[in-house]
Amino acid sequence: MSGQRTLAAALGAGGIALAALAAATSGSPTPGRPTNDAERLARGEYLVTIGGCHDCHTPGMIYGAPDFGRALAGSEIGWKGPWGITFPRNLTPDRETGLGTWSEDDIVRALRAGMRPDRTRVLPPMPWPNYARLSDADAYAIAAYLKSLPPVEHRVPDRLAPGVPANGPVFTLPTPPPWDAPRRTPAAGEPGTGKE
Repeated sequence: MSGQRTLAAALGAGGIALAALAAATSGSPTPGRPTNDAERLARGEYLVTIGGCHDCHTPGMIYGAPDFGRALAGSEIGWKGPWGITFPRNLTPDRETGLGTWSEDDIVRALRAGMRPDRTRVLPPMPWPNYARLSDADAYAIAAYLKSLPPVEHRVPDRLAPGVPANGPVFTLPTPPPWDAPRRTPAAGEPGTGKE
């Protein structure tokens, strides 16, 4: 009889422990998903760092001497290709020269679909197709982090149309060899179309 009571007590305690574990984990965050503002900003900073955003958008980074006092404030080094010449934009929340008037939704749309709030396309070399499949949590963590930066006033040069020369340094991407040349336009729904 005492063996049965011990077994019943153990099963009861085990049931309570399982119920407590289920209650503690139900609705708990997925590993890696931010649960509060501080974690969300830390996650955004991490994603911006490993995503290579500083490589182009932080002055001096390409030369191995980043100026983090002007982190993500844009660059005046142009990137030349078939689209013309583009310059890495100011990603700080400066209202006149950066993303200060953009909402988090605007930033996420630019990351995922390559579309600015004014409906113009984000041009190369910005690798937005790489970010098209970001989870909501990660995309909005990046947006929140960018909105949290100190605003830096820095207007980068405007895009130059094909054939228009730049007044400063430019990385020139060569004409692609046949293997790398685009062979077709992506179909609607494919990554990189903005319609997925």
